[in-house]
Formats: sequence, C-alpha cells, structure tokens
Amino acid sequence: MGVMSLSSMIMVVAILLGQGIGKVSSTLYKVGDLDAWGIPVDAKVYSKWPKSHSFKIGDSLLFLYPPSEDSLIQVTSSNFKSCNTKDPILYMNDGNSLFNLTQNGTLYFTSAHPGHCTKYQKLLVSVGTYSAEAEALSPSSSADAPSYQNAFGSIPLSQKSSSSSLISAFSIVFASLACAVVGAIM
Repeated sequence: MGVMSLSSMIMVVAILLGQGIGKVSSTLYKVGDLDAWGIPVDAKVYSKWPKSHSFKIGDSLLFLYPPSEDSLIQVTSSNFKSCNTKDPILYMNDGNSLFNLTQNGTLYFTSAHPGHCTKYQKLLVSVGTYSAEAEALSPSSSADAPSYQNAFGSIPLSQKSSSSSLISAFSIVFASLACAVVGAIM
C-alpha cells in the first residue's frame, strides 16, 4: 500500500469522525428527582420514579444522602421483596453514590439502615426493558413515613453527555494510520 492510498484512508476516517457517526447519549439521573435519597414522604415515590424514565446501558444513578445518616445497598430480588439487608451485592456509604448501569436487567436498591426499607426507601430499576415486577412491587397505599431533610441542595435532574464506541474505534484506526504514514515517510 502506497503513501497516497494511506493518506486517502486517513482522509476518509477524518471525515467520518467529523460527522459524529455512532453518537450515543447517556444520562445521569438523580434518584427520585429528590434532594436526597431517604425515607420518602409519599410511599410511591421510588416506585413511580423509574416508570417515567427509560434507563439504558451507559446511564448512571446518583444517590445523594448524608453519609452519617444513611447508605445505599444493592440487593437481590428476594431480599428486596422481604427488606432483608443482610449480604448485599454492593454497599455504598459515601453520601454521593454513583451507580453506573452496565448491563440490561433489573436492579434492586435500598438503604442498609434498619427500618428504612420497610418505610419504602427502596428502588427497583429496569435497564433496557420495562419490568412488570416493578408494577407488582409498587406500594398500594401511602405510608406515614417521616420526611427526609435535604442535606445537599439541588443539582440538575439529568445531565447529557455524548460518547461513542464507534468514534473511539475510528480514533484508534486514525492513530494507527497516522503512525504508519509517519513510518512510511521516514
């Protein structure tokens, strides 16, 4: 392959990169669109909220809470239903917990603090699909749970960011071709 055809390939790759082929959008969701992850005033807050969003791989869930007063755990389906907080899949307690959605399926979250789950501080999120299970596990009546105070202030409800695995692949190809051209010239 000559230098001319290699530079032609570089030009095609550069044009494709410039067009932004394969753009993928991801969203950062503040859980519940609330000021903080905590015992909800309305028992249905955490069961209604995910139904108004279409979660996909690449999105992230942000749980904000005072670390001295709460935590976040990911649990199994059966532990979610029974509010069993022993043996969580994942435990976070930093007050600013970011959970990245990396695969399709249903995820279950609650607080590790005693009594919080039974007061409806629990969240079922379906990634890539709607879950009939979310509907079935929704509380049927409003509970008299205490209000949870905001400790952090507001942040935007969602933030869009763009990324692309296709563009990353083209970048690698572009860099490889550029090295080949430099090597051919020298």
